Amino acid sequence: MRTTGRAAVLGSPIAHSLSPYLHRAAYQAMGLTGWTYEAHECDEARLPALLDSADWAGLSLTMPLKRAVLPLLDTVSDLAVEVGGANTVVFTDGVRHGDNTDVYGIERALGEAGVPAPGSALVLGAGATAASALAALRNLGLRTATLVARDPARAGETIEVAERLGVALAVASFDKLEALLEVDLVVSTLPGGAADSFAGQLARVPALFDVVYAPWPTRLAASVEAGGGKVVGGFAMLLHQAVRQVELMTGRLDVPVEAMRAAGEAEILRRATRTG
Repeated sequence: MRTTGRAAVLGSPIAHSLSPYLHRAAYQAMGLTGWTYEAHECDEARLPALLDSADWAGLSLTMPLKRAVLPLLDTVSDLAVEVGGANTVVFTDGVRHGDNTDVYGIERALGEAGVPAPGSALVLGAGATAASALAALRNLGLRTATLVARDPARAGETIEVAERLGVALAVASFDKLEALLEVDLVVSTLPGGAADSFAGQLARVPALFDVVYAPWPTRLAASVEAGGGKVVGGFAMLLHQAVRQVELMTGRLDVPVEAMRAAGEAEILRRATRTG
């Protein structure tokens, strides 16, 4: 257990990140006055230098760094290898260890909302978050899934992830979406606004997990909820993956989930009020 430490979130763009609010709230509630958490704008080209730039205790990584960081690490968890991306780096005695807490975040978000383990699922998008979603679905017992990508020919990395996970993956383009909606769960990993045009088509699906957390609800989420479906937003995933990051970085298991939740929700509200 570390009583002091320097941590940060890296990514590009990063100004919108809620991670500093979540992690700092945890430190305050845990009495970790010697810990700091910052946000740094960083792309793939700057990543090696930033990894070397300080005596880090831990780093959170967002896009576009989750896959780019792997060759820069000394050790990588089995899960991060399977998923092909690490969103967490923990530094111990000069060793850089990569892990993936996104999968945990998705599992906890679904469980917290009472979404039962699906017998079938559709994943929208083919990036790093889609790969984590496939791992979460595998952990929930699913062995087949369908991925919908704007360009299926560019979904090669995610197809490889599915193979490592032991998930039989069918890949289709969005013009085939209408015929693929007889599933228990739809997971949208598309960025904010990108799924708006599909809201009408997905209105009758029984459950939706949308990784977007602001603005909320998305048009897609509102449509599914109006149709009687269960909706889970991206904030729950963000919260729970951050909880696991705090555990890994500090070595403590008494992480204050509700204090972190309150801090994140307060910041989301503050931003909505400011821009509304």
